[in-house]
Amino acid sequence: MTTALYLNDAYLQRFESKVTSAQEGGVFLESTAFYPAGGGQPCDRGELRSAGGARWAITAVEKSNGEILHRIAGDLPGAGTSVQGFLDWDLRYAHMRYHTCLHILSGVVFHRFGSVITGNQIYADRARMDLTLAEFSPTFAQDIIGEVNAVVARKLPVSVRFLPREEADRDPNLVRVSRDLMPDVREVRLIDIEGFDVQADGGTHVANTQEVGEVRLLKTENKGSKNKRLYVTVAPAVSASPVRE
Repeated sequence: MTTALYLNDAYLQRFESKVTSAQEGGVFLESTAFYPAGGGQPCDRGELRSAGGARWAITAVEKSNGEILHRIAGDLPGAGTSVQGFLDWDLRYAHMRYHTCLHILSGVVFHRFGSVITGNQIYADRARMDLTLAEFSPTFAQDIIGEVNAVVARKLPVSVRFLPREEADRDPNLVRVSRDLMPDVREVRLIDIEGFDVQADGGTHVANTQEVGEVRLLKTENKGSKNKRLYVTVAPAVSASPVRE
């Protein structure tokens, strides 16, 4: 099974691996830092390179029967080929900032109203989240965004830890989506925004809330009596992120 390097280090933008097998349209690697689409977060893009100078553009990354498939257009590297993977870092980092933004947003409404997530989607320049909220108005939504920015400004560390599934199941506060959507795993991966919120999640995140930047409300939609949608964007990153290669 592919070792998912991004689960422990979201800032890894270059890695070495070997092709374990190939199928029409893509390859599987021993290990990868490429995130496969899932949980509302789009897949990473980038390329693989061989020591001999060959390059293969990664057009999509997806889960396939428990493995991670790297889709490639054109000729494929054969099994056993040693490769280096290079992520499109600007795209990955944008996804990280938005994913952490949505965690803060869901944390605010969960702690204030007990609301849970009914849907979300991340893009490179915006994101949306659906929440079980009964009350809703532009003023109400802007108040929530104000609280999100207050958390961002606290410069809270964001870390990853793992908890045995049976322990996670005993704490209903850790899972903000339907339990039916939880993967069948022995350990649950938690994203811990220190002193503010902890919830189960498999995506990539920034290491400190200040990296999110200023959160701005784009628009709201009423999707039902208890289902409200908020669209947000974040200010452009003002400095390079703390990248580790």
